[in-house]
Amino acid sequence: MSSILTNNTAMVALQTLKNINANMAKTQNEISTGKSVATARQNSAVWAISKTMESDVKGFKGIADSLALGSSTVATARSAAEAITDLLTDIKGKIVAAQEENVDRDKIQTDLSALRSQISTIVGAAQFNGLNLLSNRESGATVANIVANTGTGAGILGSGSVSILSSLDRSSSGAVAASSISASKADLGTQVAVQGAGTDLAATAATGAGAIAAAATGTITIVGDVGTAARGGNRVLAGDSYTIGGLTGVSGAVRYVARDGDTVNDIASALNDMLNFQANKSGIAISSTVSGAAITISNGTTAGITTTTTVNSGGTAGGGLEILSSIDVSTKDGAAAALSAIEGLTQTAIEAAANFGSVQGRIEIQSDYVTNLMDSLKSGIGSLVDANMEETSARLQALQVQQQLGIQALSIANQAPQNILALFR
Repeated sequence: MSSILTNNTAMVALQTLKNINANMAKTQNEISTGKSVATARQNSAVWAISKTMESDVKGFKGIADSLALGSSTVATARSAAEAITDLLTDIKGKIVAAQEENVDRDKIQTDLSALRSQISTIVGAAQFNGLNLLSNRESGATVANIVANTGTGAGILGSGSVSILSSLDRSSSGAVAASSISASKADLGTQVAVQGAGTDLAATAATGAGAIAAAATGTITIVGDVGTAARGGNRVLAGDSYTIGGLTGVSGAVRYVARDGDTVNDIASALNDMLNFQANKSGIAISSTVSGAAITISNGTTAGITTTTTVNSGGTAGGGLEILSSIDVSTKDGAAAALSAIEGLTQTAIEAAANFGSVQGRIEIQSDYVTNLMDSLKSGIGSLVDANMEETSARLQALQVQQQLGIQALSIANQAPQNILALFR
């Protein structure tokens, strides 16, 4: 049956043409955007996944910048530590020369003072963007990052390190956490510690020793303050100054001011080194050994000595190479003491340079990994949402032909009612 009111053939042709035009619009959109999924309307699940991955790529770009900054900072410290190691090697050579009787020790001391000043210059300049990993000076008044610790023989506050953002970790549940690489500071300054004038903590922070008879021993144990509620449970704070006095014949100060990150064991070890150095420098037969937080003092003199320990808050920490400031080879005893001390100072600088080198190597490995990871993520995102341009081009050609045929079919269908007129002629 033919009808002039309802042209079914035209309706079918029109519907077919509309579908062809819709597919062509979608194909043209893929060509113009380069994506098969450009909006959430097209495929909400794939779009959501791609956007999450894109946000991670942005985060890793920031991490790559952080790693580059961290690498430069650590490289600066490593280079400075290596230069200081070389200078300490030069100093050691001059100290060895000063052991000879027939030398001008005063001239050698002048050279040592110049090299020491150069070390201070290098430490002061070893900063990148304001951060200096070779300086760890803190006083009790300036430390804010306090970590309570009341365990026996354990430490204190702060970390003495800097954290370098290194990774963005996403769990299966979608939770995100940042990871970091820690770079420990290494104080290679030569500045002398300044005793604090604050609260006297001697009653709780150090015990033992006292009177030591000739050819006898005594022990001083560093326990850290445990009786001051205002410390929030901290046994040692940066700026606490420990001084061992009453050492008859020892002219130099046996003192150590705690740095940020020190433990009671660190304090005992530093006091032990300073006591042996000052005693050797003064030519006095007093020596000491350290075990944990305990310092055992041996009195090799013919008379008794009385040791006193003072502990005050609010001091200024000395440098990691503080003993270098007290080295004086102008005397025989001073030259001998310097020779005993320089090896430890050199090892301190070598260890610092080695640690910085290790951290820098890890940062570079992580930086390469982050770069590769970003490339992988971008490739994954592309596989999800990017259009296959070869396939899209072929589809467009086919749709253009279909569109032309559809228009022709619709034109033919619209002419069908004209054939009915022939029946009435």
